[in-house]
Amino acid sequence: MFSFFSDPQNLSKITPPSVGFKILTPLPIVMRTGAIIDYEVRIHGIPLRWRSEIADWNPPHRFVDIQLKGPYAYWHHTHSFTESNGGTLVADDIQYAVPMSWMPGVSLVERFFVTPELERIFSHRRTALDAAFGLSSEHED
Repeated sequence: MFSFFSDPQNLSKITPPSVGFKILTPLPIVMRTGAIIDYEVRIHGIPLRWRSEIADWNPPHRFVDIQLKGPYAYWHHTHSFTESNGGTLVADDIQYAVPMSWMPGVSLVERFFVTPELERIFSHRRTALDAAFGLSSEHED
């Protein structure tokens, strides 16, 4: 399962089509600590650029991507892979902050727009992975 996630091109297979996920970095991308990957995504229909760095690369157990540029003030995403009951448990631990989270009303934007959108994206990911590989997955906030 780790090898599937080791290829950034596979992200489009597990991302909802509405996100319009597109890799801008020339392929192939060698995944390793320090790798930089540029994407284009749509959030609520708005096209945005996103630059990630692989901050930790520990095959076949986990890797961490952080956002260098993009829609969040902070993004730290740990992907973990654990052998379990003859399959692979894939876990996503995401820590994030929205821009200007200190301003009044921004918490409402996060609560009613950002969190539901992330839940929708990762629900789609779980369904796509389960359909493709028959594995279990979990999402931690």
